[in-house]
Amino acid sequence: MKDLFTIGELSRLFNINIKTLRYYDEINLFKPIFVDRMNSYRYYSTEQFEQLNTIIYLKALGMSLNTISFHLNKRGIDNITELLNKQREITKEKIKELQRIEKKIENRLSQINYAIQCSSLDMVQELKFNERTVVLLKQRIKSDRDLELSIRNLENNTNKSASIFNGKVGVSISKAKLKSRIFEEYDSIFLFTEGEEYSDKLLKVLPKGIYITIRFNGTHKDSPKYYYKLLKYIEEKGYAIGDDSIEITLIDFGLTTKRSEFITEIQILIE
Repeated sequence: MKDLFTIGELSRLFNINIKTLRYYDEINLFKPIFVDRMNSYRYYSTEQFEQLNTIIYLKALGMSLNTISFHLNKRGIDNITELLNKQREITKEKIKELQRIEKKIENRLSQINYAIQCSSLDMVQELKFNERTVVLLKQRIKSDRDLELSIRNLENNTNKSASIFNGKVGVSISKAKLKSRIFEEYDSIFLFTEGEEYSDKLLKVLPKGIYITIRFNGTHKDSPKYYYKLLKYIEEKGYAIGDDSIEITLIDFGLTTKRSEFITEIQILIE
């Protein structure tokens, strides 16, 4: 038929899947101009090309099919201007979210690169850190089960998805227990912030200053002997403990199945 195209021909002309065209027909978004009653073949006219172009264009801008359908039924400058302005704002938010994701990836890569500096394993170091903001939950933690429950409690208290917790959670031993050499349990769990918003009452600023640190192969279970090593160094240097400890598993089961690659770090602020 003159000026009519089958669904297959239209699919090839516009590089669009036949299933997609059939779906558009089913939802009344883009229907064929003619359907042969004998064989149910769908046919489209060149007059419909502009409409399909519009659908493809608006879909490429990220608009939903419902929004596109609304525009096609009420086409006009005012309507399309309003839709484009709304979509621009949505796109700006998506860009911000992608930038946040990019930052998280960069932070995670930096953490991994920092952790795998094998030459500094088991070595006590004095490192300077700038202020860091954490979300902190005071909670007694004595076992892996307690730790997992504490992570869930932290997740619920912050109203954040568990997806943001990976690689950012740490635990602390109180300053008092450090002085008393009690290393078998933790007093709080914390989460490093990376641009997310949290209630001020949950936030704590880790002070800028010099921290006595040690990085070792292992997990929280292996940490007590390293606390002894750090405190011995602090005493020998005549330093004083300035705050609760910071203990972070930099590499664990979330990144590798090889326990030989697990890396944990302890940091203690000095005065």
